[in-house]
Amino acid sequence: MHGKKAFGNLIAMRKTSFACLCGQSRICSAESSEKTVPITIPDQQKRLSLMVSQRPRAATLTDVATLAGVSIATASKALNGRGQVKDETRRRVLQAAEELSFQPNALARSLISGQTKTVGLLTSDSVGRFGIPVLLGAEDAFGAGEMAVMLCDARGDSIREQHHLRTLLARRVDGLIVVGESTDPRPSISRNLPVPVVYAYGPSEDPDDVSFVPDDVAGARTAVQHLVTMGRRRIAHVTGPTHYRAAQDRAEGTRAALAEAGLELVGGEPMFGVWSQRWGRQAAEIVLKLDVDAVMCGSDQIAAGFIEAARDRGKRIPDDIAVVGYDNWEVLAAETRPPLTTIDTNLERLGRTAAQHLFAAIDGKATSGVHLMPCRLVIRESTVRA
Repeated sequence: MHGKKAFGNLIAMRKTSFACLCGQSRICSAESSEKTVPITIPDQQKRLSLMVSQRPRAATLTDVATLAGVSIATASKALNGRGQVKDETRRRVLQAAEELSFQPNALARSLISGQTKTVGLLTSDSVGRFGIPVLLGAEDAFGAGEMAVMLCDARGDSIREQHHLRTLLARRVDGLIVVGESTDPRPSISRNLPVPVVYAYGPSEDPDDVSFVPDDVAGARTAVQHLVTMGRRRIAHVTGPTHYRAAQDRAEGTRAALAEAGLELVGGEPMFGVWSQRWGRQAAEIVLKLDVDAVMCGSDQIAAGFIEAARDRGKRIPDDIAVVGYDNWEVLAAETRPPLTTIDTNLERLGRTAAQHLFAAIDGKATSGVHLMPCRLVIRESTVRA
């Protein structure tokens, strides 16, 4: 469940929103050799474009206003999204800003708005296959919202985490997303921070915080309901360590679905072990003696190991035994023989949703509590013959 991929620390930067700046009163700076000359409306675009192409300095708000044919105040309102500006005027201002490659001053923007348009992503799993999709989903949402993103990896070290928190706060981030390395609850950091915090994948222990986690109980129930629908009646459950919240939740969902179908779990209890293919192979040695026709596995790694061992003993998948995994780790699930039916925890969607709620939290509109995100069944040939 915790395989690693090289990912590395990074700072993902996206284009920031335009904000009001103080422009210069002259078209050419003191350093420029150009002389300021009166510009009339008919020839302003031609003359200004020529001067901009010849000068070494960056464009100012005054340049944008002149090219758009509006006042500096109107240009500021149009770029800021503040005040009443006609749509056509706003379009001209934005077009002028783009033509001049106008870049607002971040410090001036933050002083005016009270926000830096920067958020922090604090993770303990930036190289893990669960943390990565959450981070990608969150970064997609932040990019769409024209926010800059700073990523820090605590690597499971509380001291390193505190160091990163101080660094992010010193950069005046508007909010934080904390990404867990598992679905186990983690200590809250929200109470001592001056900015809103949203927890993703690993929930906060504090019910007053905002957390988003996969609904593993419902996900496992969906997997077993699929097996029952396919006519399977003798179903075993092989999963990970008992101390993992994910293993407990998936076992709970498995029991619930069997009870709803009037069935009992083969063996009486879930078979808890580790999140590995080796454990899947070892568990198969026991399960294959129990006359099962289906196995619900708590992870794709376990399922891959189980299928390998079952095939080695002459079992046909899915004719003799149907197998369902969990996590939809495609690099593994799509390559098993046959390809693995599994539950997708929709981690990119979870990350995007967490980011969207951070926007709401920054605006003071967040809803506290643990929000369970739906999972989906991905059907492949380990349960349904192609």
